[in-house]
Amino acid sequence: MDDGDGKTYLLVDGENIDATLGGSILGRRPQPDERPRWDRLLEFARERWGQPVQGLFFLAANAELPMPFVQALLAMGWRPIPLSGATHEKVVDIAIQRTLTAIAGRDGDVMLATHDGDFLPQVTALCELDRRVGLVGFAEFRNRGLVALGDQGLEFFDLEADVKAFNVSLPRVRVIPISEFDPLEFL
Repeated sequence: MDDGDGKTYLLVDGENIDATLGGSILGRRPQPDERPRWDRLLEFARERWGQPVQGLFFLAANAELPMPFVQALLAMGWRPIPLSGATHEKVVDIAIQRTLTAIAGRDGDVMLATHDGDFLPQVTALCELDRRVGLVGFAEFRNRGLVALGDQGLEFFDLEADVKAFNVSLPRVRVIPISEFDPLEFL
């Protein structure tokens, strides 16, 4: 697809990004100023691929709808997709898998914010089509199966370094390319 001719579907696995941020990076529930600025992700996708973006934010809402968060997403231009199901169902994963499969039958590029390998078959199928496919998350937590798709054109974007979705620096331990190393960050 040519720049400007299409659309980017930007899908966020809200549970996965939140769990990785809280459990693997911070080791606790994120404070409000430590959460991603989701409007920046929409803008990043628009600017990166130069076309309109349809943001779909998937979240589990079994007990109740988190209205303040849903309203904030709506105000930023996201389409929140709150899901419920049986306790054994991974409702967010199921919905994203179905959505990725549906997108494969239409025109459009895809950015997926997740670290979850459960989407490997759908992302593989999208990479085999004539479109751009990107994975957004924290580089050090990318699923290895998805990383292997880099050879098939899957693009990778770091939520902190590339998207600049945070107002604070996260306490991450990650491999730093020497071209990006700044000793002042460690002094």
